[in-house]
Amino acid sequence: MTPPSSAAAASLKAATPSTAAPARPAFGTILAPTMAVARFRDGKWSSHEARPVGPIELHPAAHVLHYASSCFEGFKAYRWADGSINVFRMDRHIERMRQSARALVLPEPDPAQLAQMIRLTIEQNRDEVPEAPGALYLRPLLFGTTPNIGAAATPADEASLVVLASPVWDYFAGGMQALRIFVEDVNSRTASQTGRVKTGGNYAAALGPTLEARKQYKSDQVLFAPGGQVQETGAANFILIRKGQLLTRSLDATFLHGVTRDSLLTMARDDGYKVEERTFDVSEMLEWARDGEAALSGTAAVLAGVGVLIHRGKEYRLSGGEVGPVTQELRQKLVSIQRGEIADSHGWFTRI
Repeated sequence: MTPPSSAAAASLKAATPSTAAPARPAFGTILAPTMAVARFRDGKWSSHEARPVGPIELHPAAHVLHYASSCFEGFKAYRWADGSINVFRMDRHIERMRQSARALVLPEPDPAQLAQMIRLTIEQNRDEVPEAPGALYLRPLLFGTTPNIGAAATPADEASLVVLASPVWDYFAGGMQALRIFVEDVNSRTASQTGRVKTGGNYAAALGPTLEARKQYKSDQVLFAPGGQVQETGAANFILIRKGQLLTRSLDATFLHGVTRDSLLTMARDDGYKVEERTFDVSEMLEWARDGEAALSGTAAVLAGVGVLIHRGKEYRLSGGEVGPVTQELRQKLVSIQRGEIADSHGWFTRI
């Protein structure tokens, strides 16, 4: 479906009664009008081009449709008070996409070209970048296009690389709401060898358990803890929080190495927090919940507080069922860095 044009969106906004603030579109539902596209064929990448966002012709035998050869990234560009556009940790996201491509045996994007495609997409959609607290969400997408339904054991040797953009607003525009999290202590979120790959199949694997837990327990997400070892949710990393202390799962191949996670841990260390990255089990997590906080970290929400953990039919409340004060403090500081209100001391931004 083609998204509404900027003019159409403006006319809709103008028609909204001045007495009521217009409702913001849900995260990711509105696309900026221009995307960047490149193709891989005969062992090399083509020159990229900007084109209007719209349907892409895809052969029904395309590798991605049958063997899920696809990966993507998600990160944000911010309009700072001086009018400049600044992309948060673009280099890190490019490298993670290249790692995903290698893991799925897809043609690996050239980092310089992908950076140019991201820049082009932002420049073409510069007027679509919202003022704070909004941002322009960037979504590079790589997928295999080789037309061969017999290629289950053969990697795609043709592929497409697309960079989309979506204007988004504050994830918690209506105020931060504490999450209800169901703890799944038997099954894994995904196959261990693809856990750190940002591929759609991992999200699809988590969807069924998430919807079932939502139906049974009115939970927002599922925290996967296979064999009782805490891992991550279907769409975010998990962090235990106290004043001056953070605990999160140490990095391994079983779950996504979040860039927001890394940013939060780096920022906390700068502020003198004791940061532990190690394995821990459900029992330790529930003990922590007695007087500590918990949160999910990711690009969309940055840091979302957990108010209730649900384990084997019992509810464990954190911070009285509300978003904890340390969680709010950490989120606000990282958001302020992203918006250019606090100096970037780590070279995290690329100015466009």
